[in-house]
Amino acid sequence: MSRFFSLFVAFVASFLLIGPAQADVKVLTSIKPLQLIAAAVQDGVAVPEVLLPPGASPHHYALRPSDVRKVQSVDLLYWIGPDMEGFLPRVLNGRTLPSVAVQELPGLKLRHFAQDSASHEDHDHDEGDDHDHDHDHRPGTVDAHLWLSPHNARVIAARMAADLSAADPANAARYQNNLKGFNQRLDALDTRLKTRLAGVAGKPYFVFHEAFDYFEDNYGLKHAGVFAVAAEVQPGAQHVAAMRTRLQAVGKTCVFSEPPLRPRLAETLVAGLPVKLAELDALGGYTPATAQGYEQLLEKLGNDLAGCLEAL
Repeated sequence: MSRFFSLFVAFVASFLLIGPAQADVKVLTSIKPLQLIAAAVQDGVAVPEVLLPPGASPHHYALRPSDVRKVQSVDLLYWIGPDMEGFLPRVLNGRTLPSVAVQELPGLKLRHFAQDSASHEDHDHDEGDDHDHDHDHRPGTVDAHLWLSPHNARVIAARMAADLSAADPANAARYQNNLKGFNQRLDALDTRLKTRLAGVAGKPYFVFHEAFDYFEDNYGLKHAGVFAVAAEVQPGAQHVAAMRTRLQAVGKTCVFSEPPLRPRLAETLVAGLPVKLAELDALGGYTPATAQGYEQLLEKLGNDLAGCLEAL
């Protein structure tokens, strides 16, 4: 019995010296794309949590009491910044633990909505339209959809790896190794996407939400226009006619909306025209939070965009 007890004590002591692989560092991100980047960095150690459920708008999310408690208590919190999650600053005021607005990270390449961008000429709302839908897209403001740039994803992942290594030194080597693997996989993905999208670079297409400029800039694409009307607003006949005129002038094209809801305007807009309706998911709402999740988000975006334009 004493020999067994000695062995048991030695086993427990060795376990305590080595330490568990599972860290106690709890990571929360505001939106799914940041969760996917964190999941790549934390692979094999822990799974980060995400605040917004699939399909929720990061511009207009209403926090539940349980969300507020989570925001206050997690060890590390990552969000885009006030240009994206307007609901978060007042809650973060009461938070004492670290939180990182990634749009402020050094080394990030930020875009701003242009004053004379072709995509803004379709933003003229009929009187009575809901201007809140585009409040964050005013000319000169930061385009906060920054996660769709692979370069920015690398910057964010590097910051997460540094933060986690400091908070959890026992797993620092693993976080840094995960970061290296993430960057290598992004190199391979970048090559695949550039090859896939090169053939559709000159084809015109339209979007309902100006969310894809970072992705487009990286892969030599440009939308021909934005039909930015809030889903709950029924636009006037004049507005619809003007948008249909744009589509008629282009001919065969694709019009992309974002899940989960296709704007009611979509079917009216394309009726009788050689136009395909399709979806592009900038948030990757249902992508599993695995080490490869971020690449899956970008690859699906590229494949969905190219797939529609190739079929014209």
